[in-house]
Amino acid sequence: MLGFFKNMTGQTDNGELKKLIDEGAYIVDVRTPEEFSEGSVKGAVNIPLDDLSNNLNKFKGKNGIVVFCRSGGRSGSAKSILERNGFENVVNGISVGNMNSVI
Repeated sequence: MLGFFKNMTGQTDNGELKKLIDEGAYIVDVRTPEEFSEGSVKGAVNIPLDDLSNNLNKFKGKNGIVVFCRSGGRSGSAKSILERNGFENVVNGISVGNMNSVI
């Protein structure tokens, strides 16, 4: 796969993603608890998209935020929700498989 992460206007390359993670980004799997229990990225926390707005306090003070899901749709919505609530350091992950290739 050519792209590992994309934001609203383009893609974040593999090196940029690795740098964010190395710098301690908060890695959030926005899939359902059932999907999360089937396996996720090491170190990721599960905050399902439907619960995101009720958990904004968990994102405060984070240097970088990486949200991801299976295909990028829910993580795109999560990125938008976070940005509407003042978070500027959010990257939308494309998929769990791609995340695993970087971590």
